[in-house]
Order: sequence, then C-alpha cells, then structure tokens
Amino acid sequence: MNEAKAGAAPERSEADRLQNGGLIDRLKQRPEVGAFVVMVVVIIAIGIASGGNAFNPLGLKNNLSIIAQFGIIATGACLLMIAGDFDLSIGSMIGFAGMSMAMMLKWGLPFGLGEATPAAAFFLTLAMTLGIGWCIGFIVVRSKLSSFIVTLAFLFFLRGLTEVCFRLINRSTQISGLPDFKETSWFADLFGGEVFSWFYDVWFWLGGNINRAGDQWVDGFDSRVMWWVIVSVVAYYVLSRSQVGNWIYATGDNRESARANGVPVNKVRISLFMFTAFCATLFAACQVFETNTADAAKGNLKELEAIAIAVVGGTLMTGGFGSVLGVVFGAVTFGLVANAVFFIPAIDGAYYRVFVGVVLLTAVFLNESVRKRITGGI
Repeated sequence: MNEAKAGAAPERSEADRLQNGGLIDRLKQRPEVGAFVVMVVVIIAIGIASGGNAFNPLGLKNNLSIIAQFGIIATGACLLMIAGDFDLSIGSMIGFAGMSMAMMLKWGLPFGLGEATPAAAFFLTLAMTLGIGWCIGFIVVRSKLSSFIVTLAFLFFLRGLTEVCFRLINRSTQISGLPDFKETSWFADLFGGEVFSWFYDVWFWLGGNINRAGDQWVDGFDSRVMWWVIVSVVAYYVLSRSQVGNWIYATGDNRESARANGVPVNKVRISLFMFTAFCATLFAACQVFETNTADAAKGNLKELEAIAIAVVGGTLMTGGFGSVLGVVFGAVTFGLVANAVFFIPAIDGAYYRVFVGVVLLTAVFLNESVRKRITGGI
C-alpha cells in the first residue's frame, strides 16, 4: 500500500504480491491454476468426443465467438469482484444497450435530430450506459448499501425499461431486418465484421481450411474476438503493471485500510461499475451489428454467467484476489461446454447448467483453499 501511495507501480504478479518459494509452491498460490486444469480437460474431452469437429476451421470460429462473448463481460465482472462488489445488472444492460442502438438505427436519433449512423447510435448508447454505471456506483458508495441489492434493483429496472420502450416505440419487443451496416460502414464492421483473416489464410496455404469445392472455407473470426483480446490485454495490464491495479486489489482486500493509505476507494468502485457497463455495451454492439437485430430478452442471465466465469477463474467472492488470466481460462471452458451440443449431438443442452453448477461450487472451495494458503489461514 505504501507503494501505491508513493505513486510507484512495481513489477509484480497480477494475482497476488505474496508469492514465494519454489515453482510448485508459486503455482499453488495462483488463483487461475484450477481453471487452467479444467480448461485443458474440457478441450481434450470435447476434441475427442466431437471427432475434432469442434476445432476444425468453422468449429473454431463458432467456439471463439461464444468464448469471446463470455470473456468480454466476465472481465468486467472480475475487476469489479476483485474490488469487492458485484453487478447483477450486466445482462439487463446488454438488453438495454442493444435496444437503444437498434431503435436509433431504425427510427433515427432522439429529439428529431435525424438519421442515426452506426457510430452515433453506439456512442449515444455508450454515454447512457456509462451514466447508468456511474449512477449505480454512486448509489452504492454513498448509501453504503450492498452492491448486490442495488444492482439487483437495476436488473429489474433496466429489463423493464427495455421492454416498455420497445413496446411504446416499436410496438414489439424485437427489431429485425435492419440494414446490413457492415456493408456500408467501417464502424459497424468493427463490431459485426470479421477479423484476423490472416490466420485462416495461413491455414489455407498450409493445406487446411478447404471446403468441398477446393476453396477457402472460413475467412476470419467474428469481430468480438478482437474486442475480447483488447479488453483482456488492457485489464491484465491495469491489474499487473499499474498503480490502479494496486488500488483495485487494496479496495477489495480492506477498504478502510486502503482509504487510510490514500487510495481513492470510492472513485475506484464507481469506475469499475462504469467498466462493467462499457463491457455490456460492447457485447450488445457486437450482437446488433453482426445480426442486424435486437431483442428485449438479450443478455438474460448473462450476469450470472459472468460472475460464475470470474469465480471459476479464481476470483474470490470476498474481493482482493483474482486474475484476468483465470477469466480467460474460465471463458474458454464455459464457451466450449455451452457450444458442445452443436458438435456432440448426444449431449443434452441442459447438461451445460449441470456443469456450471458443479464447477462453480468446486471452484469456490478451491479458491478459498488457495486464499488460506497465501494468507496463512486468516
């Protein structure tokens, strides 16, 4: 904490600064080790059960699309949980943001300002969602109420507001048939287009990624993969190499002690609520510009999946301990299992929820065990 107060940002491990001993001891203290082991087991199991189809060119693209969705929102949830808070409004924020963008793209900008471009629809929506995120954080820090209760209230409020607006303006809770803005707008293509085409080009040149006609089968990954990588890298850097990372860990570990050492606890917490709102908006933008549709039900239960992935990735429910790398492992695991039904027909989709429940409960016990080893049982 003295380092944070002095303004230094020392080289340190992302997950914890108390690691010592040999390699095995250090690995045992990493919160993401369990998530990595589960991820490897799932990759091998699904690869074998699907006959390799889960990782052929199209399978890899589809899997990474789902994984990236999970990863974007779980990263926001992870940082907030490390600081000791929860956001149960993430899923409803996704639905609200998608509704806002789609309504503007269909009916024009508010107050009769004219036709909306994809950029205008996105940034106006982002301004609203960041404002809502700020409002949630402000209520939590000022009222000293549990973030669980405050965000639960916003979960219902935003979901209801989304449905009301859809019905009043659009006469339906769905919007479909929007123009394919990817064809005319580079901005829309950033969210709904394809990226990293070089990867599949190389695969094709190496003799793979070929369809039955002998042409290149898949051209690139969905844009959300790029955004997931960006969000993850930035979040990792913030936690690992910046003073803000020290502040986040300190806030979740002991708020009063952090405040006494000069950490702007309230600003950190409010900023992280805004970050989860940003992640939800990013998620919604990728959906709207890829599918050219919006639905009031979008994002349903995504807040619980985001929290579950963060916990499986090694983030403690009590705060002060977690890892973006663990979230990456957790997102890969959840994404593969959620999508397994498309590659392994014998698997009932309901088993995904069984898997989530079992892995989540196991992760909670493992994370607590890791915490006790590091803190000496405190």
